[in-house]
Order: sequence, then structure tokens, then C-alpha cells
Amino acid sequence: MLMIFVGLMRHRKATVVAENMGLTQSTISHALRRLRETLEDELFLRRPQGLEPTAFAIAIEPAVRQAIASLESALAGPAPFDPQSAQTTFRLGTSDLELATFVPALIEQLRRTAPHTRLLARALTRKDAKRALEEGEIDAALGYFWSPEDAFIQTTLKKENYRLVARAGHPIFKVRNRLAAYCAADHVIVSFAGDFRGIVDRALAERNLARRVAVSVPFFFPALASLSGTDLVATLPASLVVPFAGPFGLSHAEPPLAVRSFDIGLLIHSRNERNTALVWLRDQLLAKQIP
Repeated sequence: MLMIFVGLMRHRKATVVAENMGLTQSTISHALRRLRETLEDELFLRRPQGLEPTAFAIAIEPAVRQAIASLESALAGPAPFDPQSAQTTFRLGTSDLELATFVPALIEQLRRTAPHTRLLARALTRKDAKRALEEGEIDAALGYFWSPEDAFIQTTLKKENYRLVARAGHPIFKVRNRLAAYCAADHVIVSFAGDFRGIVDRALAERNLARRVAVSVPFFFPALASLSGTDLVATLPASLVVPFAGPFGLSHAEPPLAVRSFDIGLLIHSRNERNTALVWLRDQLLAKQIP
């Protein structure tokens, strides 16, 4: 009806409006009657030369045109994200694994291609990250999320594998039967929940083997630091071990048994599926520049 109102304001003839909009004159008349009843004003007076708008119709025309423009804009979907001018703050929830392996490269990419954006990264467990997404406290989460609920959309960024890591010169790197030495060694694991068992223990159990976990810490870097001056060993994600073993004085090798790999993904809430800023952020993380 609003489009009919604007058409009548422009052309002042119902026949012309009907022809331009592909409607019948009776449809135009019916719509005009409903507008008059709703707005409690005649809106248009019949004159020999056509329709003359009332003072009320003239007064509301700018607001009606603006309402139509706003509706057309909304129906057209969100505006494209312009990284060069955007001042968006990306709120990201993740563990220290992704903070160390993904986020530095992402920061470099943001500084280069979206210089006015900001990044807020929070260290969160998987459970807390999903809760924060649901409550709108963060925009996206990075990490390993198995079978996320329908409320979330996950994009796989990379497949992660494991490395055996210990101090440089550790005997475990010199023995022939590394699996036996592995089972005999004291281990460090990373567990946000404070457990002493993990994926490695399940892989060992399938072979009727076991290990002793001596230390459980909630973050990856303390795990690396604890290896430097001890005979402890750890089985940690390769993307963390490979670049950071050297600075911690550590050596690394393939684990002596197969350990299931896992996917690192970007998780967003389904309500943000068409958020153009988050679509752009996802594309940056998928790009070759991000390891």
C-alpha cells in the first residue's frame, strides 16, 4: 500500500499507477480506501486534472519514502563488509593453542587488510565458548568442537596431529623400543577439566597398554615449560610443538602409536550466518596466509 501511496503522490492518476505497477484500478482503489481508513485522512481529492494530495499526505510523504527505502535495504540483505573502512571489533573465544598458532597470523592479516578493526581474544573452554556464543558475549570461537548443536555453524580450518615432545637429549629419543619407553615415562597432559586421562590413554587402552600421567595442567604453554627441566614427556598438537619446541629447549618426534587427529574449526552462532564481517573473518582464517 505504501508503494501505491508513493505512486499516487508522483503521478496523481490511479490509471497510471495501476499500469506502472501491473495492478488493476480496483486494486488501487481498494488500497487507497484502506489507507484512508488506517490514516483517518482522505489523502487524495479528486480534481478534473487528477488527484490532489491533502496537506496530511504531503506531510507524511518523506517519512513514507524513507520507510520504503529502509525496508528495501533490509530485504536486500546486509551491506558488504569493507575491511579498509570497517571499525568492527571481532570478539574471539579460544584456547591458548589457537591463541599461539592462529591468532598471531590473524592479527598480522587484520593489521594489513583491515587496519581500523580491533580483535578481542578471550581464553575459554569449549563449554564456555559455546555459552558465550549463545549469550552474544563473543562473535566466534576457535578450537575443537565435536558435533556442535544445531544452534551453531562450524567451518573446519585445518586438521591437527600430535607430536611426542620432551627436553632435548631425553632418553626416549634414543631407545629402540620407543613405545615401551613411552609407557614407562611420566607424562604431562593438558586438561581444561582437570582430568588425568585423555585421547592418548584411549589409544593405549586399545592395545591393552597404559601410561602414568604425573601432571595435568589446563593450558598448553605451562605443559611445554614443565618439560624443559624434567624427564616428563608430553603428546601435544603439532602446530604448537613444531614452532615452540626450540625456544623451550625441547625436541620432538612422531608418537610411538597412532593418535587420532582432530579438526580445528571456527564456530559461530546460526543467527550470525549472514553476518558479512564474520564471513570475511572466516575467509581470512581459511586463506593460505593463516597456518
